[in-house]
Amino acid sequence: MTRIVGLPEIDEVLPQVDVVGEIERGFVAFSRGEVLVPPVGELIFRDPPGDAHIKYGIIAGDDVFVIKVATGFYQNPDKGLPANSGLVLVFSARTGLVEAVLIDEGKLTNVRTAAAGAVAAKHLARRRLTRIGICGSGVQARLQAVYLTRITVCRDVVVWARDQAKARTCARDIAAAGFLTGIAATPSELASQCDLIVTATCADRPYLKAADIRPGTHITAMGSDTPEKIELDPDLLALADVLVADSRAQCLVRGEIHHAIAAGRIDPSKVVELGEVIMGRAVGRRSDEAITVADLTGVAVQDIVIAKAVLARVRAPSS
Repeated sequence: MTRIVGLPEIDEVLPQVDVVGEIERGFVAFSRGEVLVPPVGELIFRDPPGDAHIKYGIIAGDDVFVIKVATGFYQNPDKGLPANSGLVLVFSARTGLVEAVLIDEGKLTNVRTAAAGAVAAKHLARRRLTRIGICGSGVQARLQAVYLTRITVCRDVVVWARDQAKARTCARDIAAAGFLTGIAATPSELASQCDLIVTATCADRPYLKAADIRPGTHITAMGSDTPEKIELDPDLLALADVLVADSRAQCLVRGEIHHAIAAGRIDPSKVVELGEVIMGRAVGRRSDEAITVADLTGVAVQDIVIAKAVLARVRAPSS
């Protein structure tokens, strides 16, 4: 019988899951070639602006495969609605029958995205961070700060967003999670203070420039998950000493790397995968002065591993 799992049940078991560890192991499996991930299915909406992604795949040897549908409609918060929604379908790889429907309303996508940011920072940022910059004011901006607590002791955050009122609200929420927070008037001002920057917006024009970045900075860019979106100027990627993709193949057609290649600013051979860095096949940070960039477009393996981990907890006998 198909198990229907709603958001309250997901929220109950999520604290029992090592999400960062699961995502880290997923990236390694992906870069080892152990995961079948077809190209992303995608719908882009103009009026109102939004998108729907279908990401799916299977890890070699698994008894299940996973299909995730996630939506983002960016004017929803102005209507009192969540910007993100979606669900995850878990099928038997033996029979094709639906084993479970996780009606997560976008929660698992948000969490696995934040965990990926923590994984990237763990392997690419300086060990001793002085200040974290977060570009954006949505759910992901807040979650990035929360999940970074799992890999760094730094609790000093500055926030920038185009809407300064939303930036102030976001900063207050992050402060409530135990951070010292501030507001930057511009992306350049933010970059001048920070050695770890996370970009989590739906921008379609670059706002973070090469000239803004201090030596030793790591940037995790995660807002550009469609071919149209872009947050970083291509010259910034050309400046990077290390350029990391969650999926090399996926970043050739979407994300920051896609735009930098199209602009003729980087050679695709410069790109390494995050899983390769984690397992030591590629060099991550070479020195405290190096500039590193991780382009995270969201890979189906993340959805697979978090769905499996949550479902295993849901199915576990109560103590």
